[in-house]
Amino acid sequence: MKAIACELPSKFGLPLSRFSREDLRRYVLASGLVAHISGVTIWRWLRADAIRPWSHRSWIFPRDPLFAEKAGPVLDLYHRRWRGQALGPRDFVLSADEKTQIQIRARHHPITAPGAHRPMRVESDYSRQGTCAYVAAWDVHRAKLFGRVVKKISIARFDALVADVMRRAPYRTARRVFWIVDNGTIHRGQRARNRLSARWPNLILVHLPIHASWLNQIEIYFSIVQRKALTPDAFPTQADVTQRLLGFQRHYQRIARPFEWRFSRTDLMKLMQRCSPPPLLRKAA
Repeated sequence: MKAIACELPSKFGLPLSRFSREDLRRYVLASGLVAHISGVTIWRWLRADAIRPWSHRSWIFPRDPLFAEKAGPVLDLYHRRWRGQALGPRDFVLSADEKTQIQIRARHHPITAPGAHRPMRVESDYSRQGTCAYVAAWDVHRAKLFGRVVKKISIARFDALVADVMRRAPYRTARRVFWIVDNGTIHRGQRARNRLSARWPNLILVHLPIHASWLNQIEIYFSIVQRKALTPDAFPTQADVTQRLLGFQRHYQRIARPFEWRFSRTDLMKLMQRCSPPPLLRKAA
């Protein structure tokens, strides 16, 4: 039973993506493995080894051959170090990205507030009014937020956010301002470095490895935004989305503290060793 539960259903010719407890019970009965068995018995057997075939987790092996070399400097910056030296008081670290495809949905009936023995009610009928994006930056050590809502992301709109930040104190007179970004098209590669450093000589663009958004601290803030400001949603227009997002940004700024980032280079090395792809995947790559 445990061996079957640790295989994909397709191996047994079943049109299922994953096994449920009842799927397993039906299969072992049909295959003649047992004459009689209850779902409780199956659950007890699987529970003994923490086998849960009905659950799944998304995963991707690090594909960037320089993953550790690129991720390491980012982790150093979070711990206030750069190229082996401690950052000074006039060095700042910002994490930036775009939260795209924010749905603008006009619900046909207003959301109803919760009451006694009744949760908040969200009517499921709505009209789509398009999408928009939230471009934001987070000062890692000062817990400061900067952001704007745009109809569509572009180089010009990202650069406008950078300009808004870099014209402010203390960044305009800083020794160095490190901007941590992913490999999105609007801030990818050496061209983006050259474009931004030409305008802001004290700006240093630091790219994450491919598939490493989990190392970008702004994503933590975006997850908070999704839970606290965008779920559930009822936004007839982009102006309503803008009001909510920028209002939440001001609200969060009043209570924000730097995220307690503990993941270090040592942890990264352990992770890389643990999730190294199997030999066949390495050969295919």
